[in-house]
Amino acid sequence: MKRALSDKDGQSTKRGKGQDPTASLNEGKGQEITGVSLPAEGMMKGWEFGDKKVMTCANVGGQFYAVQGDCPRCSFDLWKGDLIADNPAFEDLPRVACPTCATTFSMRTGKYGPPLKRTGLAGFVGGLTKTATANKEKNAEAFQITVDSDTGRVYCRQGPKPKTIV
Repeated sequence: MKRALSDKDGQSTKRGKGQDPTASLNEGKGQEITGVSLPAEGMMKGWEFGDKKVMTCANVGGQFYAVQGDCPRCSFDLWKGDLIADNPAFEDLPRVACPTCATTFSMRTGKYGPPLKRTGLAGFVGGLTKTATANKEKNAEAFQITVDSDTGRVYCRQGPKPKTIV
């Protein structure tokens, strides 16, 4: 049985398997992130932390979203991809499209979706990448990013897991 850090009363609390250990930090806001600058409206940024943990953060309408920094399908940098915020052809917006394989991922849940259609050289490279990574559809890890309006501090915690239909 795993135990979480002790609470204020000195009693330890149990944490179930798969629960985010940072969920109870900072009054439920998660882990504070320092040394990062938030992306401007409609933009994405890549962040790297500690043990080479990379995240892709996007700002859509003043709301911040984040997913893991590398594409689960081809391992390329998602923060170098395309932010899809208002395309009616896609569900579960906003999404990020991998710059290499064009697979899209929900910035809210990390769930993979249909590829972004590209033409020219980008379309050709994406087609080769999709062929080379066939049957590698995986969801990305999603995170919730919040900014404390009083202090300006940035917090991160594990986002919701996509539902898998069996």
